Amino acid sequence: MTGTGPMPSTPSENIQPATVAGTARHWRWTLLRRIVHFRETWAEEVANIDQAAVIAKIRPDGAWSPRFAFMSSMAAGIAILGLLQNSVAVIIGAMLIAPLMGPIMALGFAIATGDFAWMKESVRTLLGGVLLALLLVVIVVTISPIQAVTSEIAARTQPTLFDLGVALFSALAGAYAVVRGREGTIIGVAIATALMPPLAVVGFGLATGQWSIFGGALMLFFTNFMTIALSAAIVARAYGFSASLSPDQTRRQTLMIVVSFLLLAIPLGISLRQIAWEATVQAQARAAVGDVFPASARITDLNVDATATPVIVQAAILTRSAQPGADSKVEAALERRLKRDAQVTLDQYLIGSAVDLAAARNDMARLRDVAARAERDNADISRDLALLAGVDAKAVTVDNEKKRATVRAVRLPDAGLGAYRALEERMRAARPGWAIELVPPTLPLPSVTIADGKIAESSTANYQLLRWAARRGPLPISLSGAGATTLQQALAPDGVVANLTEEAKAGDGIVTAAWQLPGGGR
Repeated sequence: MTGTGPMPSTPSENIQPATVAGTARHWRWTLLRRIVHFRETWAEEVANIDQAAVIAKIRPDGAWSPRFAFMSSMAAGIAILGLLQNSVAVIIGAMLIAPLMGPIMALGFAIATGDFAWMKESVRTLLGGVLLALLLVVIVVTISPIQAVTSEIAARTQPTLFDLGVALFSALAGAYAVVRGREGTIIGVAIATALMPPLAVVGFGLATGQWSIFGGALMLFFTNFMTIALSAAIVARAYGFSASLSPDQTRRQTLMIVVSFLLLAIPLGISLRQIAWEATVQAQARAAVGDVFPASARITDLNVDATATPVIVQAAILTRSAQPGADSKVEAALERRLKRDAQVTLDQYLIGSAVDLAAARNDMARLRDVAARAERDNADISRDLALLAGVDAKAVTVDNEKKRATVRAVRLPDAGLGAYRALEERMRAARPGWAIELVPPTLPLPSVTIADGKIAESSTANYQLLRWAARRGPLPISLSGAGATTLQQALAPDGVVANLTEEAKAGDGIVTAAWQLPGGGR
């Protein structure tokens, strides 16, 4: 007889809950055993470290020495030359000889062991090396004919998450190598990577008076320095280095060490907060672009100013279909994500296939190189024209597309119009292919002699100077005297506005020219 009750459960169904619970207990037990094993292994490794010998070995590295002073200065000199030349190879050369690892590791271990005297000595050594390096950099930049902001300089004007990562990993590697007795040039190079180029950029900003570069590079240097010093102290503590290894300390000295640690940690925390915010804005900006553009679209350039109000985002998008009103749509999406005002500017580049995508990326890379070169040219031209005209570089107008540059010169002592024309010719000769225009001050204009109804041969030079000044000058000119009509007609094809006064006459004679002030005055 067939039963009508519920079917009995299978063996596998009966044991499944017990099996899951048993598996979870097994993994917890395995994890606990691994943790206990790691702690035992770590304790054994720490016990095998001769801490007193390690301290005795690295203590002298925190002391000032002529070698440290000389090598720090030379490394800074090589670094700034590499930055000015935009040469990565030269910058790497500076890192190879920078002796920064010794005093920084000494500082980290001094903090870990609570050795106040050792900490003061290490700080003095580092500060002396930094000041010497800055002094040499300022001298090199001041006498250098090249003072443009290269891409290598620009890349070291703001701390980023990647810079912080380089400093952190360098410090961990350096501290481990010191503890294990395997320190060497390679570890020192890693630490110099995070410190020497930013320090050279600090000197560049100081020498050129570009305070935004100075402040940004100083923040990067200080952030990397704090990261390395504190990371080294943490690694030293993890290996059992403590105050028991240092001479007796007073409570006041211990308090000062704690305060010093906090003084390092607080600015580092502020920098980390800024870096984290910038990384958040970068990620949210990419997500906002993804909200508007299809998945096939690609962001090739993304520039973010997270400190601005509103937040500024500029990006280049490679897409197969244009998105009308994309700027405002991405801006709205980003504001929803950040809960903050934003300003978004997008450049859309249409592509049709994977091949087009690769080609578009190559074109974008070439455009970036061209833009970078143009920016360097603009900076060089602005600097040169400003020096010759006696004005600030901001007063120079540069149109890179039309290869045209204009600057209004200040009045120089004992300089006539001829001197300003010679300056312009000198500028043009230095920049072939460029249209250089120097606007002279309103100095007295030369007179021109008219004979037989034309410009006299003896006045040709005066006429050419008047013609140049009238074309460059900020005001129209007025003509008076016999022959003024003839001179007015000679200047007209050049677009020169020359007004005749009541004293203007026909015929031959000497024509007097003057700047015509607003309101008809002279």
